[in-house]
Amino acid sequence: MAKGVFTTKLSPAYDDLPEVQYHFPRTYLRQVEQTLGDSIVYYEPRRGTAEANSRGGRQIYFAIARPQTITQDPRNTDLFYCHLSDYLDFDHAVPFREGEAYRESILQKSDGSTNKGAFGRSVRIIPDEEFQDILTLGLSGAPEAINVSGSPNAPFMGVEELVIPFERPMIELTTIRPYRDLAFRRTVRAAYGNRCAVTGLHLINGGGRPEVQAAHIRPVAAQGPDSVRNGLALSGTIHWLFDRGLLSVADDMTVLTAKGHLPDAVHGLINPSGRLNLPTDQTKWPHPAFLRFHRENYFKG
Repeated sequence: MAKGVFTTKLSPAYDDLPEVQYHFPRTYLRQVEQTLGDSIVYYEPRRGTAEANSRGGRQIYFAIARPQTITQDPRNTDLFYCHLSDYLDFDHAVPFREGEAYRESILQKSDGSTNKGAFGRSVRIIPDEEFQDILTLGLSGAPEAINVSGSPNAPFMGVEELVIPFERPMIELTTIRPYRDLAFRRTVRAAYGNRCAVTGLHLINGGGRPEVQAAHIRPVAAQGPDSVRNGLALSGTIHWLFDRGLLSVADDMTVLTAKGHLPDAVHGLINPSGRLNLPTDQTKWPHPAFLRFHRENYFKG
């Protein structure tokens, strides 16, 4: 097993859905096989599309995931899918270099110049220590202490104030449900500016904390990833309605309501535009695949 870097563009040329699957050519099959059962970080290159002269990519590492299996693309025997689990967005995007030093040593020649051949590879194996450095920087906004006693799925209230030190490696920390819940909540709240996507409400409690909650669009129980693109910032009541399928969202970000199931007062809470308040960063908008899953499996409309 080995740790790796998977490159995916803002508008992938392949059938990538980073939270779930990575689509790649046979050229990288051996490298992807090495990562099975281990971990990878995702890298967004400068090129935003498949066009050679395209730009717009941020040149950052932005998430961690765990490759599980590989299947051949039934439409093309020279293409494959790597199926992943345990996707988690970074709290902070990590630039591909610091000053003149690259995060991946393979990208830099001994004379300090860029190794363009290595940089051009979409899948790269990365040493454990370099992987750990990227992960630590990416998740540096997470708590330094967390309650890990008992069941990892047990409720955790006031987890931000807990002072139980966690001394295991960062990569192990990302497997623990309370940690993932907290990281997901922080990422989603920050993306939406602590404002409910459906009502526009921005409420802060007496302790100075936002009341808005982070809702999974495709639930964790249904293998939904801890990705900001699988999340919505919702007030408590709206979250409850969404989880029970009384509200949903169309691909054009219009709020959908289950006819005959909601009182008029609820309709009055929805944004006057009838659409979601969305993050300013479009890369953090809900992904249509997750919205479709919610409509097809939960929405009562």
